Amino acid sequence: MKRPRFRGNSAPVLQPGQFEYEFGVPIAGPILEKSLWATTALKRLPETHPADWTKIFGRSAPIVLDIGCGNGRYTIASAVERPECNHLAVDFLPAVIRYGTRRANQRGLGNTRFAVSDGWRILHDYFAPNTIAEIHIYHPQPYADPHEANLRMLTPDFIALVHDRLTTGGQIILQTDRQSYWEYINAAIRPLFDWHPVEGEWPSGPQFRSRREILARKQGLPIYRGWGVKRDGLSREAIQSIVGALPQPAFEVDE
Repeated sequence: MKRPRFRGNSAPVLQPGQFEYEFGVPIAGPILEKSLWATTALKRLPETHPADWTKIFGRSAPIVLDIGCGNGRYTIASAVERPECNHLAVDFLPAVIRYGTRRANQRGLGNTRFAVSDGWRILHDYFAPNTIAEIHIYHPQPYADPHEANLRMLTPDFIALVHDRLTTGGQIILQTDRQSYWEYINAAIRPLFDWHPVEGEWPSGPQFRSRREILARKQGLPIYRGWGVKRDGLSREAIQSIVGALPQPAFEVDE
């Protein structure tokens, strides 16, 4: 295999057939010849609400949504492994979306799109009810500063919105290295989902699903994992009652 070339102090310039590594952990899929690269950037979200995802992807397929995708590690691995699914990765930081887009382009992942957006906006504005097969959230920002606790994403209203947008049998997959956030998730998600905490590693790949996970594991931090299946048969009134009874994520988080 060819050795990567470097430009000054920048990242290596990868050649076709090479694999990319991050902190010694490979990112799925080899770099392809440039003629085989895809175009995965969704540079502007549609003006129509909800969006026509069949038109955006050029086909109808189950949608896998990665919220807070970072540099795209999980989405890229899943898109390589599951070409039959459409993958949408969103993050509110444009810089990390650029990394993910470049990586997906270089691997020819035409079943993938990257967009700048936060979780609430992408779900509320651009998806209709019962349209997403899977929603993945890896290491949501914990906001350790107590004055920023109101910025945490996984509120009761957000969990209800996830429930509404998932298809029948749809899944939410969550992971964090913060115990207090995990304890909140375990309590808040059970009324709307059949919830399954995972002991140890995920039973199937990919492992190392985010850059944050790599760093946390290098620091010896425990990783908390779980997945849930949408609980059907709940009336709108029942869901509103459940959401109203759930506490807000006002827990303390260690720095």
